[in-house]
Amino acid sequence: MSSTRNMRKSVLSIAMGLCLASLAASPALAQSATGAVAGRASAGDQVVLVNNATGASRVVTVGGDGSYRLSQLPVGDYSLQVKREGQSVGQAVAVSVSLGGTTTVNLGNEGNLTNLDAVQVVGSRVVNRVDVYSTETATNVTREDIARMPVDQNLTSVALLAPGVIVGNSSFGGISFGGSSVAENSVFINGLNVTDFYRRQSFSAAPFAFFQEFQVKTGGYSVEFGRSTGGVINAVTRSGSNEFKGGVELTFEPAAFRAAADDHHFEGLDGDGKPASATYSANHDRESSMKANVWASGPLVKDKLFIFAMYEQRQGESRFTNSAGTTWSESSSNNGFWGTKLDWNITDDHHLELLAFSDEGETGTDAYGYTYATSEIGALTGSSTSQSGGKNGSLTYTGHFGENFTAKAMYGVNRSRSLVFSPADTECSQVLIDSSYNDVYADMGKPAVSCHPSASASVVRHYDERKVARLDFEWALGDHLLRFGLDREEMTTDRTTRYPGTTGMRYTVFGATPGAELDNGATVPAGVNAIVMGRRRIDGGVFETTANAYYLEDVWNLTPSFVLNLGIRVDSFNNKTAAGNSFIKIDNLVSPRLGFSWDMKGDGTTKLFGNLGRYYLPVTNIINYNFAGGLIDERTFYALDGWSAATNPVTGAGYMSPILGGQIGPVDDSYNLPVDDLRQSVDRDLDAVYQDELILGFQQMINQAWSWGVNATYRRMPNAMDDIRINHTPCGPVGFNLWPIGNPGEKLTIWGDASIGCDTEGWITIDTSKDGYIKGGSGEVIGYSKPKRTYKALEFQIDRAWDDKWAFNASYLWSKSEGNHEGPVNSDTNYGDTGMVQHWDHPANNERYGDLFNDHRHQIKLRGSYKLNDMWSFGATLTALSGGPITAFGVAWPNDSTGAGSYVTEGSGGGSGWLCVQNCGGPFDQRVFEYSPRGAFGRMPWIYNLGANVTWTLPVPDVDLKVRFSVFNLLNEQEVINVRARYEKGPGVKRALFGTGTRWQSPRSMQLVLTYNF
Repeated sequence: MSSTRNMRKSVLSIAMGLCLASLAASPALAQSATGAVAGRASAGDQVVLVNNATGASRVVTVGGDGSYRLSQLPVGDYSLQVKREGQSVGQAVAVSVSLGGTTTVNLGNEGNLTNLDAVQVVGSRVVNRVDVYSTETATNVTREDIARMPVDQNLTSVALLAPGVIVGNSSFGGISFGGSSVAENSVFINGLNVTDFYRRQSFSAAPFAFFQEFQVKTGGYSVEFGRSTGGVINAVTRSGSNEFKGGVELTFEPAAFRAAADDHHFEGLDGDGKPASATYSANHDRESSMKANVWASGPLVKDKLFIFAMYEQRQGESRFTNSAGTTWSESSSNNGFWGTKLDWNITDDHHLELLAFSDEGETGTDAYGYTYATSEIGALTGSSTSQSGGKNGSLTYTGHFGENFTAKAMYGVNRSRSLVFSPADTECSQVLIDSSYNDVYADMGKPAVSCHPSASASVVRHYDERKVARLDFEWALGDHLLRFGLDREEMTTDRTTRYPGTTGMRYTVFGATPGAELDNGATVPAGVNAIVMGRRRIDGGVFETTANAYYLEDVWNLTPSFVLNLGIRVDSFNNKTAAGNSFIKIDNLVSPRLGFSWDMKGDGTTKLFGNLGRYYLPVTNIINYNFAGGLIDERTFYALDGWSAATNPVTGAGYMSPILGGQIGPVDDSYNLPVDDLRQSVDRDLDAVYQDELILGFQQMINQAWSWGVNATYRRMPNAMDDIRINHTPCGPVGFNLWPIGNPGEKLTIWGDASIGCDTEGWITIDTSKDGYIKGGSGEVIGYSKPKRTYKALEFQIDRAWDDKWAFNASYLWSKSEGNHEGPVNSDTNYGDTGMVQHWDHPANNERYGDLFNDHRHQIKLRGSYKLNDMWSFGATLTALSGGPITAFGVAWPNDSTGAGSYVTEGSGGGSGWLCVQNCGGPFDQRVFEYSPRGAFGRMPWIYNLGANVTWTLPVPDVDLKVRFSVFNLLNEQEVINVRARYEKGPGVKRALFGTGTRWQSPRSMQLVLTYNF
């Protein structure tokens, strides 16, 4: 026994306390790059923690109950020493602090570690397998983890390592956390919120080599985090130290490293006998990129002032056709990223850090005519330029006042831009060919039909700026750690959008059937077999939104082995018009959070934890833009009178231009949104969207290398906020459509006046669960279904920690996402204007409850790494995801002559769950319908994605040279991941292309990375 004890002491003299396991849960410690160290020791002793990189130290006295805690620690390696009456006791213990985690270091009377059974010694590290202070579910990934596995160089790929995180609808990108839509997540870099606040579907980014560690929060995060009903990606950048260091990294992805994508062609006859076809040409597409990265770090003043700086040059080239294969585009970019981090240890107790980086980029594109069959590139048809990204920065002060009080203050700015422009913008209108006209278009030889180089992009001038200020405080009072703070975000959007061309219209050519009804209520005249829809859409202005919050949390150690987390957060949102007036103001949104963690055996090996909380989602700036700045969105229908040859005024090339015939019916201006009086545009008593979440989990060490866990999650989103079609009020029929932002299925209060049929002016309240919509023809007045979205999941995981030889992690997730709305976007119809989708454009759109777009019932994720010797190592990842549901959307429903979906376009209108099966061409009240549940047409196939990598290390001492070769989608799987969901083009008229694919997996790609650090 004595020899064993001595051996343990000798090991612990070089051990580092806590590095979280890859899937170990970890607690939220503010929106910042910090962690904590906590544990038990002898009462009255002092615990001294010294940062190995900078020499900064922290001291805390162990409380009378034997507990201590050091918080708000920069991520990194530390040395921990116990002192008693000014003298060192025992040997120093090396401690590693992980992002958002709490390092548990229990110390005996002799000053040495006592929680030996709860840790695994890996070289000079001690890996704590269970974080007994955590009440959330999260995944931590370090730079070292990523270097051992095939993970692509972006934050999305890191997030996808976590259970329950999947790729969303690829039409507008993004990722889904726990059944949420892609527009509900948040991303932070060193505590700075870099989430896109216009649509909430993207974020500012930096190179992988700029980051030190990532934390992916999938649920249960504490009250510092808000404005998210999905998940959180929290990243911390690298910092300088007392040692001068530098490095170079080269990343190669030549076109030869990418497999060709498959072409797809579908054709058939619609129910009215009209041919329909769709072509997705991708086989000729090629893409290549190269990145050269150089970095340096070190002390500007030893022990005081440190710098980390990086510059990365990025070159990219893309060669691709449009879906029809009729145009060839060549895009190129040559952009530089720069970033820096300055750290100033004013004293051991006061720290100042500055973060600054720029992800600005510009891409130029030239478009040419193209003959797909012969790969012949034709004449130049136009050029365009797009610009993105912006400059970002934050200044953070952290102060420790005494041993028990910590204050943190941060101010930051996050900027981005989205600009698209072309020399043809003032000269050329855009022309699109709908699939219903494809056969005729093919007979024409698929010529260019517009002089504009872009088929569908708008002329956009868009700038976003977020200003962030926040204060966070921690106060240790015996068994209680009180945490409180406040933050404010000012988010400004400066955006104008229009279609190019002299008329400001975008034209779409459709095949047509005489007598068919158009969206404006007119019918296609006899003898007209093709029509042109001209859409004019103009909007713009400068819009500001402010978001304020304050929070209070008590982390209460009820016993040495039971932690209770009691928190409350209060949010307020204020969305303003272009004139600066409030038009959506929601105050006092109370979010209670309750969590617990029970160290069941008291030795840090077994944990039961849980969390119950509410989370609110802010109103995006796209709502300000569309409602508070005015929107002209008009559709005019014309007969197509053939085609005429024309000359491109920019390039001199020839193209075919559609000849507009007679106008069919009136201009459809029902989508216009006036800005002069918003009292009919926004519910006076609007409620914010929120989600409630319940998590219960268990985690246990198997031995010092292996651990396993299981957790169950339940989420419910019982309300929604969106624009709602209102054509009936308590005053009677409106006579047209209002589109106020409101809470569907709840009471809606707007201004009533003579313009909407009210005898007197004043506020009127509509119970939209019973009123708000009058059926065409029948005059029946009904309301909208109450929104509901639920997510249920059961997750199993097993983890084997890296021991300088091998590591392994496996997770299986069973989940079910169901309801009658996905959230603020609509993946079913590829409609991504957040908070303004077609869920509530007609009561039939959301009558059905059932499987939602992001419902993938089974998820399996495996990852591992193996070191063969000092020269060769290998890594692999595998994701297996069951397919999503295939749901049919019709265009009508019983006893209503007004369409529930567009009879012309597949993306306009949400569609109905009723399919006409009899008397469909007759009067509306004689039609016979059949109900079609969500997912009634089966599911898409399973998606498999296997990645692998091999790393060669130069076997020379003191030389850090590595070459890593990674393969993504090794098996080159190209399964369908999105299908056409519109079943009908008219009542009872089936679309031939229903259920055919629109998006597929990206083909196999490879990456070569060379790194040299010195």
